[in-house]
Amino acid sequence: MHFAARYNGKTYSQFASDYRVLVESNIRCFDDFDLDAVSLISDPYRETSAYGGKVTFPEDGVPQCREYIIKSMEDVRALKRPDVYKNYRTLDRIQGAGEYRKRLGPDTPLIGWIEGPLAEACDLAGVNETLLMLMMEPDLLKFLINKVTITARDFAKAQVEAGCDIIGMGDAICSQISDAQYREFVRDKHEEIVEYIHSLGAKAKIHICGNITHLLPDLKTVKPDILDLDWMVDMEEAYRVLGDDIIRCGNLDPVAVIERLSGSEINDLTHKLISQEANRPFILSGGCEITVGTPIDNLMAMRNAIQ
Repeated sequence: MHFAARYNGKTYSQFASDYRVLVESNIRCFDDFDLDAVSLISDPYRETSAYGGKVTFPEDGVPQCREYIIKSMEDVRALKRPDVYKNYRTLDRIQGAGEYRKRLGPDTPLIGWIEGPLAEACDLAGVNETLLMLMMEPDLLKFLINKVTITARDFAKAQVEAGCDIIGMGDAICSQISDAQYREFVRDKHEEIVEYIHSLGAKAKIHICGNITHLLPDLKTVKPDILDLDWMVDMEEAYRVLGDDIIRCGNLDPVAVIERLSGSEINDLTHKLISQEANRPFILSGGCEITVGTPIDNLMAMRNAIQ
C-alpha cells in the first residue's frame, strides 16, 4: 500500500483518502511488476469512519483513529448500522471498484476488502481494551462482534456489486488469541461472512498476519477460497492441514527476504518456493505487506523468477 503510493509519487495520505490515487498507484504496480490482481485495501479504518470514528491522515503514514468510540455496553447498544454508501470513506472504496473496472475491463481479478469482526472491534474499542473484554467481559465483546459482522456483510455486498470478484477480510488480531478463543468468539462469524460472500457469487480471502499455525484446523472449517500465510507459518504444515481445498497465498518474509536480500538471493528463494508448491493450489506473495522501503529491483527479481 505505502510502497504503491510512493512508487507512483504520491503520499500514503493521498492513497488512503482518494480512490483515484489508490487505483492509479496499484495499476502502475500491476503493470510494472506483472501482478495477477489488484486490490482496494488501504487501511483498517473505513468501517470505523462509517461508525463515526474520527480518522486522521498523516501525510506519509498510516491513517489513525486516536479516539475510540466503544467504552461500554451502552456504547455498543448505541452503535448504529451505517449506510456504507453514505460515509465518504466506505463510498470511496466502493467507487474504487468501479474505477478499476472502467480502466482494466472485466477480466482482471479485483480484490475488495473488509475488516474482520475481531479486528473491527479493536478499531472501535482499542486492542488492549478488546483483549481485556475477551477475558473479562465476553458477552460485551460478542455483542459488539455481532453488530460489526452485519456491517462487514453490507460492505462486502456493496463492493461485489461494484465489480469485485474477491473480498479479502483482514483480521490480524486473531493471531494473538488461542484456538479456543478463536472458536468461541470469531470462527462462526468468519464462516458466516465467507458463506455470505460466496452467496454473492464472489470468492473469499482471509488475511491474518503473524503465526496462525494453531488456527489452521479451524480455518479449514471456515472454508475461505484463499488464505494468506505469513512467513512464520510453515507452508508444508499448512498444506498438510488445509489440503487442496484452500489456496495458500505467501509466504516470503517481506523484510528479511524481499526488502533486505539481494536480487539473486530473492530469485533463488522464489524458485525454491515455487518448486515446493508445484501442482498445489498456491499464490506467490510476500508473507505480509511489501514494505515501503523495498528496492524496486527486488520486486523485479521476484517477477523475473516467476517468468
